[in-house]
Amino acid sequence: MFDSLTDKLTAVFSRLGNKGRLTEADVDEALREVRLALLEADVNFKVAREFVAAVRAKAVGEDVLKGITAGQQVVKIVHDQLVELLGGGNQALQPKPQAPSVLMLVGLQGSGKTTTAAKLALQMKRRGQRALLIAADLRRPAAMDQLESLAKQLDVPVYRENAGPNDAPKVVANGLRKARELGVLWAIVDTGGRLHVDDELMDELREMKQRLDPAEVLLVIDAMTGQDAVHAAQAFHEKVGLTGLVLSKLDGDARGGAALTVRHITGVPVKFVGVGEKADALEPFHPDRMASRILGMGDVLTLVEKAQEQISEEQAKELERKLRKSQFDLEDFLQQLRQLQKMGPLSSILEMLPGAGFMKQRMPTVDEKRMKRVEAMILSMTTWERSHPDLINGSRRKRIALGSGTNLSELNQMLNQFRQTQKMMKQLASGKKGMRALQSMMQGTGAGRR
Repeated sequence: MFDSLTDKLTAVFSRLGNKGRLTEADVDEALREVRLALLEADVNFKVAREFVAAVRAKAVGEDVLKGITAGQQVVKIVHDQLVELLGGGNQALQPKPQAPSVLMLVGLQGSGKTTTAAKLALQMKRRGQRALLIAADLRRPAAMDQLESLAKQLDVPVYRENAGPNDAPKVVANGLRKARELGVLWAIVDTGGRLHVDDELMDELREMKQRLDPAEVLLVIDAMTGQDAVHAAQAFHEKVGLTGLVLSKLDGDARGGAALTVRHITGVPVKFVGVGEKADALEPFHPDRMASRILGMGDVLTLVEKAQEQISEEQAKELERKLRKSQFDLEDFLQQLRQLQKMGPLSSILEMLPGAGFMKQRMPTVDEKRMKRVEAMILSMTTWERSHPDLINGSRRKRIALGSGTNLSELNQMLNQFRQTQKMMKQLASGKKGMRALQSMMQGTGAGRR
């Protein structure tokens, strides 16, 4: 996400940093490039113009232009202005004092409401907040089956009933009674997709909202539709009244114009972003973290949170013990590889690392398939071989390669890269962190393969 915009902004600020002291002309030239980058990222032209004007007003002050690190100060001003553009502040869900709180999902057809409902329920479950999914999309034949299937996979309760296409208000009222019986904290209502120009269906939404008195009304919009998503958000907010937005499919939007525009134009905060198809591929929206990602500064806090979801405190302590004693073996490597895969696509993880632009230059592609091949090679080994990789002889290597469907060259390469990873882990354990060590680890798991 934001790949093109991040690359262009990083290049602009790199040139500023090389200039030392800045003149007003330097700032104006840089901001012209920033404005062009925003427009190419499908940001609304009025928003881009106002953004650049606000940055210039703060960046041409005497203290900035005469500063020793003037380039860095301009970058900070742009970062702070991005945070303001994206909404700033806390975007968390706001439950009502008395449970259950109702969360209504609304939007156009095909925007991803049903999958978003399941993703939200999983997030709440992981936080110890029980939720009930209410299937209120009665016009799409497979919608209720889809929601029920997702709920079953996630072990989350779901309420559905056989009803006509015009009975959604009655169904949600019955679902809310069920939520009270179960004693859940949240009732998540998956409504049917509709166009904002369809007065009859918009009236139905307003009736559901009146019956439910929801704590949150979230519009799910497809980020890949660009400015069309912004127009839809405006219309829904005017006709229904929204408390927040969910940008689905943001991982597939290389430009990011909708994310940068929708909050400013509608006044409605973005609360979540969808970054993949898996059930856990939904992230709370943090304007400050997103601004850092856009500027190539990474998002370490989100990365740490994702890691904490996959590894317990006991596992972390055990890994630290092994690292300090140089006992990190292929069994541990396999476990770390699987936890890394659960955190999401490697390309998304790389975006969260500081200096993401630098990393991408040296690791232009991320080969997810290679990670699977590495996993197959390790699984083809015996327990003894995983614990003693340096003692794997020629005949054992032939057997492992044959059993994993790979060849000797790939296996030898993987073992060599594992040794580099061992060294890197030892350096990390002793506090010696470096970009080369990180690159070695990523190359060993499939990043950077051309």
